[in-house]
Amino acid sequence: QVQLVESGGGLVQAGGSLRLSCAASVMIRSINFMGWYRQAPGKQRELVAGVTNFRSTNYADSVKGRFTISRDNAKNTVALQMNSLKPEDTAVYYCKGASNGMEYWGKGTLVTVSS
Repeated sequence: QVQLVESGGGLVQAGGSLRLSCAASVMIRSINFMGWYRQAPGKQRELVAGVTNFRSTNYADSVKGRFTISRDNAKNTVALQMNSLKPEDTAVYYCKGASNGMEYWGKGTLVTVSS
């Protein structure tokens, strides 16, 4: 069973940075897509950034130029570097893996950006 565990969330002031990490219980080279999603209170969960095994990336328009996703297949981790944070980035951030019709989700880590 695939387990994904997020870490790195917390409270930060607007303009600050945080680095989220997602650790997988399996070799993520077997998981084509790894991504970060977020869900703010009262809103639907949305894709923030994703990366494939071919290192192809995609980002939500709202985070382009501020967030960077990376995966380390050797360490079985996926990171999300978040810079220039804004109060509207406040949300629970979830790690997701998807491959061969299967999806795996972590339990999330809370990011709070104060103004």
